[in-house]
Amino acid sequence: MKKNLLKGAFLAFAALSMTACSITMPVTATSNSVGSKVGTAKATVILGVFAFDEDASIRTAAKQGGITKISTVDIKSTNVLGLYGTYETIVTGE
Repeated sequence: MKKNLLKGAFLAFAALSMTACSITMPVTATSNSVGSKVGTAKATVILGVFAFDEDASIRTAAKQGGITKISTVDIKSTNVLGLYGTYETIVTGE
C-alpha cells in the first residue's frame, strides 16, 4: 500500500515538473497601422530572481525586427513551477 502511494506521488510530481504555464498579454497599441514586421526580444529568469544580463526591452525587439513605427507590443511569459521562466517582448509594426 505504501509503495503504491509513493509511486503515485512520484508520478504526480514528475507530471507536474514537466508542465509549464504560458500567457501572452497585450501591453500597448498605437494608432500606427499594423505592419508586416515582427521583432522579439527574450530574457530568461531562474528561481524568479536570477537574470543573466539579457535584454527583453521594446527597443531591442523593435531593432531586431527592423521596426521604426511600432503598432503593438505584447509580452509572453512562460513559467515552469517558479523555477525557470522566460519573458518575451513581441513588437509589430513597420
